[in-house]
Amino acid sequence: MFLLFGTSVRQALLTVVVFACRFCGRTVEQQVARRSTRFTLFFVPLFTVSKRYHVQCTNCGGVTDLTREQAEHSQDRAARQG
Repeated sequence: MFLLFGTSVRQALLTVVVFACRFCGRTVEQQVARRSTRFTLFFVPLFTVSKRYHVQCTNCGGVTDLTREQAEHSQDRAARQG
C-alpha cells in the first residue's frame, strides 16, 4: 500500500499599496501577499500548516516579511488610498 503525503504552497495577493521601497528607495506599488503551506494526503489539501505574509516591490522585486497585523494594516491603508 502506498501512502502519498506532502505539502503544497499557495500564494494569494491581498492588496497593492504605494510607498517607498526599502531596497531601491523608489515610491512604487508594493504587493502584499499571503503564502499558505498546506499538508496534503493523496494530493488533497487537508489543513493549513503555516501562513506567512510578505510585501514585494514591483520595481526591484525586494521582499520583506510582515506580521499578520502589518498585512491587515496595509489592507486598511489601501482602502483609504483607493
